[in-house]
Amino acid sequence: MSESQTTFIMVKPDGVKRQLVDEIIRRFESIGLTLIGRRDITPSLELAETHYGIHKERPFFSEVVDFITSGQVVAMAWKGENAISEARKLIGATNWEEAEPGTIRADFARSIEENVIHGSDGEDTALFELELWFPDGLEI
Repeated sequence: MSESQTTFIMVKPDGVKRQLVDEIIRRFESIGLTLIGRRDITPSLELAETHYGIHKERPFFSEVVDFITSGQVVAMAWKGENAISEARKLIGATNWEEAEPGTIRADFARSIEENVIHGSDGEDTALFELELWFPDGLEI
């Protein structure tokens, strides 16, 4: 059964620097999702630490925070039927070497650290991330 959902997607600094934003947006539109929010922002340390807070005790935490604050990101809200699972399929596996051909990470990622894009992995995560990155709300 399909359900309308809203998910959070972020093009990371490597994707922005490599000018992949328009192609990534085109791919999300091609699977029937609708862009309902966008912020082009260089994340603050506080925003990055909050976003990745679940990983605070992991050894890579400081590296991921440093990376995500190293340049501009494009934070987006996408809406559509089964948006979370459909977006995850389009994005591909976190490890770009394991991502299916035709996914964003298989096509554009260069390492596990610089894997171009982030997407919410569930409804609770999507709600948390959307509220964090769009504190003034979304126009739906």
